[in-house]
Amino acid sequence: MTSRLLRVSAIETLSPLVTRFRFEDPEGALLPLFSGGAHVVVEMPDAGVLRRNAYSLISDPMDGSGYEIAVRREDGGRGGSRFMHTKVALGDLMRISAPVNLFSLDLRAKKHVMIAGGIGITPFLAQLKQLARLQMPFELHYAARSRAEAAGLALLPASPQVHVHVSEEGNRMDLGAILGSQPLGTHVYTCGPEGLIEAVAETGARLGWPKTVLHSEVFMAPPPGAPFDVTLAKTGKVVTVGPHQSLLEALEQAEVEVEWMCRGGACGRCETGVHACHGTIEHHDHWLSDDERASQTKIMPCVSRFTGETLVLDL
Repeated sequence: MTSRLLRVSAIETLSPLVTRFRFEDPEGALLPLFSGGAHVVVEMPDAGVLRRNAYSLISDPMDGSGYEIAVRREDGGRGGSRFMHTKVALGDLMRISAPVNLFSLDLRAKKHVMIAGGIGITPFLAQLKQLARLQMPFELHYAARSRAEAAGLALLPASPQVHVHVSEEGNRMDLGAILGSQPLGTHVYTCGPEGLIEAVAETGARLGWPKTVLHSEVFMAPPPGAPFDVTLAKTGKVVTVGPHQSLLEALEQAEVEVEWMCRGGACGRCETGVHACHGTIEHHDHWLSDDERASQTKIMPCVSRFTGETLVLDL
């Protein structure tokens, strides 16, 4: 995937856990435009490991002067978000990929309903700007435990179509009421915790919504775990995956070429065949089917791990 060095031109605290970062070309050149829902991959050289994390773009899709992302700090994670919060400073040069969109608006829809939970608000911030420019009907529902945690509040437009649901204030989101009152031709987009995405899908199914109008996005951070070895069938080379390293990162460190796009288990680009497996593949992706996972003949190295004796990949 193509990338370029961009300068960190702004850092803003949006909440105790969420920070906004802005990147601009060091020479002032315009950056490629994108569509709402797009993400970029940010490279972070972290203690000998090159991390590449995907973040939704929250800036105006038609503003090529810079890209903006919002990062939630996860101290229990592998270190990428902590790196962004503790080691990135104004003026730093960071390698940023070209925008990729796996969560674009379906512009055939007569109305767009967006449902966000927590940091899942991020892809909708650019989509709102796109919809405003296109003058298309929309409705946004944003759920958070508290206003202190609702980092997106500072970035949302003042609009009667924007509804904030704060659990601490007793204003919980009623998915049945939201989906049950929409006109024919409405498309629904959900981003947030898996539980929210599943609840929207279940509510839509109960109300008779076609699956084709229910869209969702979830990027899985590669989970930590016990270290394990993989063997490459073509060369016999053995690659060790560290406890806080993804299989994809370990392969890259070993200079093994693997295609990728989202690095979050959603796009399917890094799908890799399994030549032999004596153990259990811990699937964490949103790409493979249940049958494919059960067969243990495929793995998504960006997010999945392994426990057992032997894992041999078709690489």
